[in-house]
Amino acid sequence: MKIVFMGTPDFASESLKALLSCPKHQVVGVISQPDRPVGRHQVLQPTATKQVAQEAGIPVWQPERIKAEENLELLASLSPDVIVVAAYGQILPKSILELPKYGCVNVHGSLLPVYRGAAPIQRALLEGNQTTGITTMQMDVGMDTGDILLQREIPITKEDTSGSLFEKLAALGGELLLETLDELEKGNITPKKQDESLATYAPMLKKEEGLLDFSRTAKELDCQIRAMDPWPGAYTFLSGKRIKILEAVLSDETGETGLLLPQKEAVVCCKEGALRILKLQPEGKKPQTGEEFMRGLRSDGPVFFGN
Repeated sequence: MKIVFMGTPDFASESLKALLSCPKHQVVGVISQPDRPVGRHQVLQPTATKQVAQEAGIPVWQPERIKAEENLELLASLSPDVIVVAAYGQILPKSILELPKYGCVNVHGSLLPVYRGAAPIQRALLEGNQTTGITTMQMDVGMDTGDILLQREIPITKEDTSGSLFEKLAALGGELLLETLDELEKGNITPKKQDESLATYAPMLKKEEGLLDFSRTAKELDCQIRAMDPWPGAYTFLSGKRIKILEAVLSDETGETGLLLPQKEAVVCCKEGALRILKLQPEGKKPQTGEEFMRGLRSDGPVFFGN
């Protein structure tokens, strides 16, 4: 197939790599979000898909607004059989959706109709789901509302973070995309309508969602910590100073909500159960183990996280 690929971050780049690895497909162009400044010094950083495309010698376009008329003209001039979309970051107009022979195929990081939107992987972790997966979808004008083409499910392990789950699903997305395009070309796929009664929305994470509330259960907070890794990061406060909680596991201890137990390891009590903090980062300091933190802690009485 002759393909135009539209995507921006690392998740999308894995689907692009899969297409480039398949001799039967020809990627004639990549459309990505514009490069954005990153880090303290605001250095302009090329998008992940742009880097992959440039290494393969494929032309890249980065329009601010995909709906602009000149972008429809550009896409028409490329004459794609299909437009593949993965985490692009803009809503496509009907004029683009209807342009290719096989329409626009989206690679989405959830088992639709659950978790439509920008953060399906993080939300699945945050809500304690035991499974997730990839959906390839025939795009329409809605937000992830198009007909389902194929789906693949994978388990969520107790060690998974958003980072590790992104990697697993990105690789799976590339595999399922190739299968989807093959079956579409053969006419073997019957698109399936999504069940609107099961639809849920997965909005983009906000920094404040990383704040830990120890009046919740340890299991809920464990899910939250893993969902916020690597961004925006889970955190609490001690004596008004922020402490990032980088890694924790469930523990059986009990005690007053938010209490840091006076022992060798850093164990904080929750509404139900406790969390043993393996790694944390106090404000203005380098990351350290829970044991290192406890050795350096100076207090004349009970210590509570969250104040």
